[in-house]
Amino acid sequence: QVQLVESGGGLVQAGGSLRLSCAASGIILRINGMGWYRQVPGKQRELVAHISSLGYTNIADSVKGRFTISRDNAKNTGHLQMNSLKPEDTAVYYCNAGISTISGGLVRTGDYWGQGTQVTVSA
Repeated sequence: QVQLVESGGGLVQAGGSLRLSCAASGIILRINGMGWYRQVPGKQRELVAHISSLGYTNIADSVKGRFTISRDNAKNTGHLQMNSLKPEDTAVYYCNAGISTISGGLVRTGDYWGQGTQVTVSA
């Protein structure tokens, strides 16, 4: 069973930094794209940053220049470095990844989500 587990969320003052981590576990053949999303109550989940299997990144305009996405393929982990945080960055942050696994002797690729980690930025 493949799982994604986020860590690193918390409470920080405006202007501070946090580093989120996403660890994938299970029988993993390959992790394709990885992304970080965030969601606040009453709003749709939005893409914050994405990194391809080759390391190409896509960062949302709202966080460009402040957030950096990275991944460690050897450790099946991803990270979101968040600097110069603003109160409007407050949200639950979710890790997402396309992961290829072996199940029943077959290679299967699925879309996986973590449970989310709360980030709260105080003014």
